[in-house]
Amino acid sequence: MAANMYRVGDYVYFENSSSNPYLIRRIEELNKTANGNVEAKVVCLFRRRDISANLNTLADSNARDFEEESKQPSMLEPQKHQLKHRELFLSRQFESLPATHIRGKCNVTLLNETDVLTGYLEREDCFFYSLVFDPVQKTLLADQGEIRVGSKYQADIPDKLDEVDSDSRVQETKVWDPNNQLKDPQIDQFLVVARAVGTFARALDCSSSIRQPSLHMSAAAASRDITLFHAMDTLQKNGYDLAQAMSTLVPQGGPVLCRDEMEEWSASEAMLFEEALEKYGKDFNDIRQDFLPWKSLASVVQFYYMWKTTDRYIQQKRLKAAEADSKLKQVYIPTYTKPNPNQISAPGSKPGMNGATGYQKGLSCESCHTAQSQQWYAWGPPNMQCRLCASCWIYWKKYGGLKTPTQLEGATRTGSDAAPRGHMTRQEVQGMSPFTSNAGRAKLLAKNRQTFILQTTKLTRIARRVCQDILQSHRAARRPYASINANAVKAECMIRLPKAAKGAMKNRLIPRPSLINIVKELALQAPLKLKAPRGAPTPINRNQVNQPRSTSALLGKRPFENAGSHSLSTNGRPFALGMRAATQSVIKRQKVSQGDAPNPVVFVATKDTRALRKHLTQSEMRRAARKPHLSVRIKLPVPPRPLPVPIIPSSTSEPIVLED
Repeated sequence: MAANMYRVGDYVYFENSSSNPYLIRRIEELNKTANGNVEAKVVCLFRRRDISANLNTLADSNARDFEEESKQPSMLEPQKHQLKHRELFLSRQFESLPATHIRGKCNVTLLNETDVLTGYLEREDCFFYSLVFDPVQKTLLADQGEIRVGSKYQADIPDKLDEVDSDSRVQETKVWDPNNQLKDPQIDQFLVVARAVGTFARALDCSSSIRQPSLHMSAAAASRDITLFHAMDTLQKNGYDLAQAMSTLVPQGGPVLCRDEMEEWSASEAMLFEEALEKYGKDFNDIRQDFLPWKSLASVVQFYYMWKTTDRYIQQKRLKAAEADSKLKQVYIPTYTKPNPNQISAPGSKPGMNGATGYQKGLSCESCHTAQSQQWYAWGPPNMQCRLCASCWIYWKKYGGLKTPTQLEGATRTGSDAAPRGHMTRQEVQGMSPFTSNAGRAKLLAKNRQTFILQTTKLTRIARRVCQDILQSHRAARRPYASINANAVKAECMIRLPKAAKGAMKNRLIPRPSLINIVKELALQAPLKLKAPRGAPTPINRNQVNQPRSTSALLGKRPFENAGSHSLSTNGRPFALGMRAATQSVIKRQKVSQGDAPNPVVFVATKDTRALRKHLTQSEMRRAARKPHLSVRIKLPVPPRPLPVPIIPSSTSEPIVLED
C-alpha cells in the first residue's frame, strides 16, 4: 500500500513508450482535472542518452575530476559502464504527465564528495546528479547546492595583532550615537518633521504625484524607512543640533526627496518581478539575468524584502495557501500489470505473439548473452531481431542501457547519425576503369574522400554457408538497405559448426571468365570515340535541313528499332502531307570535365522519347526495365491517307479531283 502511494517531492518512473526506458521525474504538484483524472506537474531529469555527444564528453571530464578530488577507489570497466546509467542531470524544465503512467519510485540524491560511487551500484533504483542541464541552451553547469568540503574551502584566520601594530583593515563608520544629548521626544518630533518634509517634496515632484495621486499615498510613502534613515543620518552629521538639522532637511533649492526601491520601480517592473519570482523562486541572479537585466543585484534584493511588506505579498500568499489546500497531497496508483507489447512469448501462450513473429530460435540475450530465460523481450530495430532476457529488460527500462557495453547498444543510440555510404560512386567506378588515363583517374578519385574496402573474415565466409536459413543471402541481396544481425549469425554458426564439420560441404563451381575477356567484351560493346583534332571549324550550311534524331540516340544504350519507316515530328506526331522539319540553330555544347560531372547521372526525357513511350505496352516497359541491355522494338501505327480535296476552278463547272 505504501509503495503505491505517491506524494509531492517523490522521484518516480514514468513510461511514455513501451520500448524506450522510463523517464525519471520529480513530482511538484498533483492536480485533479475536470474529467476526474489526476495529472502530475513534474521536474524533468535527463540521462546521458538524452544529451549530445559534446555534453557527454563534458560530463566525462567532470566525472574524472570528481574521482581525482574525492579519491575514489578504482573500478572495473563494467562498473564504470553501469555507473554512467546511474548519473542524471537536473533541469528547470516542467511538464505535466498523467499519473497513471507512473511505474514506481526511485531515489535521486545530490552527489557529495564523501560518497562512494560504487555504493550506488549496490542499491536498486538509486541515482545521483551533480550537473544541471539546460534543454534550451544545451549547456551543463554545476549545481549551486554543492557542498564544499576540504581544506581549500576553509577560511585562513590571521594571527592576533599586537598593541603596537596598526590595523590596516577598513574601519567602521559610526552612523548613530545612542548617548547623544537629545531626548526621545525631541527625536520623535524631528522624525515627524522629516516625514512632513518628505510628503511636501513628493507633492512638488511630478513623477511622484503621478504614482501617488492622493495625499494619503504620499504620506504613506514618506513614512517609509528611507525617510527615517535620512533623518537620523542628518542628526548624526550635524552633531544632534536640531536647528542645524532642520536647515539641512530644507536647503535653499527645495526639500530633499528620498525614495527607496519600492518607489523607483514602475508597475510593469513589479509585475515582471512577480512573474520571475513565480518561476525561479528566490534565485535573484536568474531573475536579474532573464527578466530585469537593467537592474542591479542589490536593487533586486532590496525590492524583494520591501515587496514582502506590502499587501500584494500577503494576497499572493493567501492565494497560494488556498491552492495548496485544493491540491492533492498524495495519490494511489495501483501496480501496472498489463503485458508489454515487446514481449516475445508469454507463459502459457504460443511463441511469436505480440508482433514478435519471425524471431529465430537459439538467439541469446544481447546484454548478458544467456540462452535461457522465462521471458524474452524484443529490443532494438525490428529487422535486427535482437532480444533481452527478463532481468536485462528490467535493467534497460530503469537505467536506460545494457549491463555490458556492446556495439549494438551504441548503434541504437547513434541511429540518427548519417551512415557511411556502402557503395562506390560513379567517379570511383570510372576511376578504376582501364580506359581512363592516369590524370583522369586522379581527378575522379580526388572527388570522393570516403573510399573504403570491406574485407570478410574466414568465420564470416563459413557462416554464410552454415547458416543459410538464417542469413537468407538471396533475400538480403534484394534488400541491401536492411540490416543483418551478424552477431546472431556468428553465434548460431559456432553452435552448428561442430555438426556441420562431420559432413562434407557441397561446393558448386561456377565458371567465371577471366578479367581480360571481360575487358575485351566491354571494349567491343562500348568502343572508345577518338577525339577530333582541333583545327578550323567545319563550315555549316544553314540552309540545309537538319535530319530528325534517330530513336537509337534518344535513350542512350537502349536503341529503339521502328517497325515502319514513318518518322516523327518534334511533338511526337507523324508528319502530315506537306509538313517538313523545321531547321534548328546550331548550339555549341559546353564541355563538362569528368571530375566536375554531377553525381548521380539523371536522364532527361525529350518530347520524342515520351512519344515513343506511349506506343509501349505495360508488359514491354516492365521487360525493358528488367533487361536494360536488350533493344526495344516499337511498332508505330501507319498514319491514315489524306482525303481527296475537291478544287472548283472559276472558269469551269466540272470538279477536278487531286489524288496523291
